[in-house]
Amino acid sequence: MASLTSPTFTTNTRCLQRPQNSHSPPQQPRLSQRPELNRRNFISQTASLSSLPLLSPLILNPQQANAAAEDSLSDWERVYLPIDPGVVLLDIAFVPDDTNHGFLLGTRQTIMETKDGGNTWVQRSIPSAEDEDFNYRFNSISFKGKEGWIVGKPAILLYTADAGETWERIPLSAQLPGDMVYIKATGEKSAEMVTDEGAIYITSNRGYNWRAAVQESVSATLNRTVSSGISGASYYTGTFNTVNRSPNGNYVAVSSRGNFYLTWEPGQAFWQPHNRAIARRIQNMGWRADGGLWLLVRGGGLYLSKGTGISEEFEEIPVQSRGFGILDVGYRSKEEAWAAGGSGVLLRTTNGGKSWTRDKAADNIAANLYSVKFIDDKKGFVLGNDGVLLRYLG
Repeated sequence: MASLTSPTFTTNTRCLQRPQNSHSPPQQPRLSQRPELNRRNFISQTASLSSLPLLSPLILNPQQANAAAEDSLSDWERVYLPIDPGVVLLDIAFVPDDTNHGFLLGTRQTIMETKDGGNTWVQRSIPSAEDEDFNYRFNSISFKGKEGWIVGKPAILLYTADAGETWERIPLSAQLPGDMVYIKATGEKSAEMVTDEGAIYITSNRGYNWRAAVQESVSATLNRTVSSGISGASYYTGTFNTVNRSPNGNYVAVSSRGNFYLTWEPGQAFWQPHNRAIARRIQNMGWRADGGLWLLVRGGGLYLSKGTGISEEFEEIPVQSRGFGILDVGYRSKEEAWAAGGSGVLLRTTNGGKSWTRDKAADNIAANLYSVKFIDDKKGFVLGNDGVLLRYLG
């Protein structure tokens, strides 16, 4: 595997600039249009209005009443963004020292910023990217203190030391294997970066030098293990479909065809391939709040591993996905988690995943929901295509 270590790396001083005359957009519409009413008093008030037949037609017609009552029971609201409708939102992160200050990434060179906890967003520009013939796809963002990192495709790495007030572009080796799909800020001037070909690199000097944590490419690993019974290894195209990191630094990745998965733990020299014990191909995998694994299959199935840690034994959990695929799972706590998927599917569990119920908040949103992100137990977001962003209300 090619090494990124290079003593000639220098910081590109071109920075991401804040627009001079940007203004926050007006307050975004909420799913519940009357914020002064909570769930209980809304229902009680609409019930009392129904006892006044002469007045109720002037206030709510039946369709409006049903929609308002349904929306008022939702745990999510849609945040409307000032971006093109074709943008796919890919990642979101907040500055730890200021949880109202965050950034949102997407396709078509999209970087947006909020300073009110995600209620409103404004676009940020990147002069160092605008004068090039590229349309960057920003895949991942992470903060540790005031230091932050952004990676994207084609290969681009941005770094901030002042909570995102300015962003510097860090040069990268042309021999970087694969596209950067994930980055994690791990400490002062330190980060961990992953490519879709399984390369994991670590820096401790602000991105000037990178050390390879994996000593063998995934393709080389599979060439060694294809005779050991890894189903689908011979069809491996050399890239991951998804990759997710646990809080303690373990990784799980799904092969591009979804016919097997791989894991990696700090200290291992190469990725460990695993057969799937499920007939359908894997859509995505990730880590539960208790340290176990969740697994999604194409067509809408959801499975949970037996026990915690890395496992090849999974149990299917019945879900009401309406026939649409489930694309991601995000945990708010050990007991509560949310799953999102195609055509606005939103599912919730409050018992650690043993059972799931459908939330109708996004039923009327014609978009696929790709990612569920909880910053903490009070702040969460669902990211989708066509610029769809949902904010957790609780």
